[in-house]
Amino acid sequence: MGLERETPRPALVGRGDLLDHLEKTLRDHGRAALTGPPGIGKTALVAAVVRPEERRARGETVLWLAPEEEDRDIPGAGAAGLLDDVPEAAVRELPRPQRTAVAVARRETEAPAAGQDRVALRLAVAQVLRLLAAEGPVLLVVDNAQWLDPESSALLRFALHKAPPAVRALVAERQHTSPLHAENLFGHIGPRVVPVPPLGADHVAALLADHELPARLAGRIHRASGGNPRLALAIGRSLAGTRTFVHHADELPLGGEARAAARHMLAEVPAGAHPTLLLAALATGPTTTVLRRAGRASAEADLAAAERAGLVTVGENGAVAFTAGVVPATLAAEADWAERAACHTALARAVGDPVQAVRHRALAADPRGAGAELAAELDRAVESCRRRGDHALAAELGLLAAERTPAGRSEEEVARLLGAAADAARAARPDLSKRAADAILARDVPPAARLRARLAILDTAFQGLTDLDETFSHALADAGDDPSMRAAVLVRLVWKQQLADGDSAAARATAEEAYRLALAAGDRETAVLAATARARTSRALGEPEAAAHTEEALTVWREGLPPALRNGPRLLALRHALFDDRLTEAREGLLALLPELERLGSTEDLVAALRSLAEAEARQGQCAAALAHARRAVSIALEAGFSPGPLWYSAALAETAGGSFRRAADYARRSLRASLEEGDQVFLHCSLYALGRVQLAMGETALALETLDRIRDLPITALTTDPSVLRWHEELAEAYVAGGEPEKAAALLADTVPVARRLGRTTVLTALDRVRGQYLAATGDPDAGAELLRETADRFTGHGLPIEAGRTLLALARIERRRRRRASAQAVLREAAGVFDRVGARPWARLAGGAPPRGGADPFPGGSAEPAERLTEAERRLALIVGQGASNQEAAARLFLSVKTVEARLTRIYRKLGVRGRAQLAVAVRDE
Repeated sequence: MGLERETPRPALVGRGDLLDHLEKTLRDHGRAALTGPPGIGKTALVAAVVRPEERRARGETVLWLAPEEEDRDIPGAGAAGLLDDVPEAAVRELPRPQRTAVAVARRETEAPAAGQDRVALRLAVAQVLRLLAAEGPVLLVVDNAQWLDPESSALLRFALHKAPPAVRALVAERQHTSPLHAENLFGHIGPRVVPVPPLGADHVAALLADHELPARLAGRIHRASGGNPRLALAIGRSLAGTRTFVHHADELPLGGEARAAARHMLAEVPAGAHPTLLLAALATGPTTTVLRRAGRASAEADLAAAERAGLVTVGENGAVAFTAGVVPATLAAEADWAERAACHTALARAVGDPVQAVRHRALAADPRGAGAELAAELDRAVESCRRRGDHALAAELGLLAAERTPAGRSEEEVARLLGAAADAARAARPDLSKRAADAILARDVPPAARLRARLAILDTAFQGLTDLDETFSHALADAGDDPSMRAAVLVRLVWKQQLADGDSAAARATAEEAYRLALAAGDRETAVLAATARARTSRALGEPEAAAHTEEALTVWREGLPPALRNGPRLLALRHALFDDRLTEAREGLLALLPELERLGSTEDLVAALRSLAEAEARQGQCAAALAHARRAVSIALEAGFSPGPLWYSAALAETAGGSFRRAADYARRSLRASLEEGDQVFLHCSLYALGRVQLAMGETALALETLDRIRDLPITALTTDPSVLRWHEELAEAYVAGGEPEKAAALLADTVPVARRLGRTTVLTALDRVRGQYLAATGDPDAGAELLRETADRFTGHGLPIEAGRTLLALARIERRRRRRASAQAVLREAAGVFDRVGARPWARLAGGAPPRGGADPFPGGSAEPAERLTEAERRLALIVGQGASNQEAAARLFLSVKTVEARLTRIYRKLGVRGRAQLAVAVRDE
């Protein structure tokens, strides 16, 4: 469901700009060499550029050669494969000696007694290229050029040297051999080298989603794969269906496919370099200096070989980083304990940080024989890490200290495990919290210790609470009648009831009980978390006491509690300001909070603040800032392994405001898929709203109705009274009007307006008035409808909501045009375009600037899609060229097409965009 566009191949996720650059390089320079490590997607990019059927349909010839590894040692294998792809008509035009040479090369006849005539074969290939070029453009493609045999390389070099300009060439080859083969092939002309970079975490997430693999693992898979698409998919398949938590490379549970891929990568490096790589794999932040101090005199040479193979990068300061976490994981997993212990011993002497030295000594020691002094040293290192805010390392060292606690000291061991679990929770590290909790729960420990272990698991589950019923049940049993312990469980149960169950009423009752118990026990920290939960659920239920509950939570927090309290009242109060569209207050408060959250290392709250900030800025029309904050939130959270559903929802809102409707819809769909995976009812609702809003804006009314109608069936919808908390009412009502069902819109307005009025939700009422104006116009009173829309646009402006004001003007322009007031409609459109342009709302500005489609259909909400994003890549390029003033003949020459093909394609473009000529086309594609 969704946008009308060319569906990309999964391997091309995140490659749009690179594909455009590659095609431009071929057009302008004629020679291009794609380089990159195995699995990075070179072949997929080549296939996307070539598209043989499309090129042949427009009179181009494609010759495609893709040698295999075994072909490298077979003289002439590459040439034979290329000639097998040459049209027979071209071969028949060759002189007889050249035809004979081709037949011999293709093994269609036996070679003469004197052997193959290599000169004739060279001339034959060169002549074939000239003959084909006389008929039209030719594209010669050599994929996997590193496997091309030397004889064929020489033959192609000769042919390309003689080839006319109409012959373009694209070569793809392994990074560590590049650009030698391309240089050999292209000779003095020289290729333009186009490196294929790794995918970012967000694009890895999209790749996994396209292959129906769990999006919640995207950040961890990105780290493990280094952004290599093939490796990411291999790891994703090995982890699919698990609740595995992975953060560091040596904790990755490698599946067979992933490990095989890593071995294949390591095989590109001489075996003598592997000991250096193992040392680097076991070090934290390795450098060439540390590796030399640890005994590897050949460190620089070994790393240079690994860098050529694309396994590592070495910075100017000697810092070593593996490009894919699966490589050090494989090195560590396939080394025996003695090898790893020797490396850790050497590293303990080589590193300068005393905390890291203790860590390496602990990892080198046999846990069964470690003494009490080593465990005590680790305890001191843990305290050092806590003082500097590195709770992740504190948790890791705490686990090492517990494992090395001498036998007979179980109380010390459990205390260390509990400390590690708490540090892991503070660091939002589910992998470490699970290790600590599993170790605690495997022992005979008091209920309070078991409870703390279970709380650590709950605190690092993020949105994935659906499958934790048993954990909650055990936690409540461990808590017994102790009010403080019970309150600690209940305050976490509120999240589960609201997010996973969608039951705001049950969550409200649970929060009230947690607050009462925490106050009775004198547990102020739990009390403020419970008060915050009560305020959150109270707001969702539309209770008049919600504001007072928020203030009470803030009052309790101010009385001596930690400055950054996870899911605390400060963030909630700013969220409520966002719900109320007190956007300046929300934005300023969130900006002031960011430095403190960064300083304290409160990553989860930092991400929540960035998401909220992006949403506030998107509403306020600060589009560039909204996009920047949303992207930062996505980057931080995916790398930290957080649930992606909330992040992608916020990104969808930011993209809808100032980026691209297409990207917004993609983000919304990803959020929807991730929320379904984790059973997150809140963000399932939010993602449907975000997707339906984009579909409505793009004129996909039927899809918008289908999407937004799903919201009505969610349990959380019926149990959330306040229409400002989970928005959807105005979008669905507008879709009803656009879809020709005004009576349903009227019924929804009749249900929602009294609630919004009772709660004083001013901007919600304004949005509902926009729908009422459209309803009036659709049901026979266009004058009243137009008057209400004009008034509503002014009110949105007064509320500081420029994009909503512009949307209202678009609706007004539609009504004016239907009343045949063309001049008035155009004036309103220009006014809307000015609003959108001033705040950088690019997709909305395109709608306002688009020309009316053929047949009088609307290019507004309820009208057409974002213009140029409905085109294929080939159509988009032609539209841009023609829109910039080129004639059909000029466009044909620039794109190596026939004039007839250009004319036919322009007809399709005009139909898709709903434009009648070149002037309107220039407007439709002006921002592309």
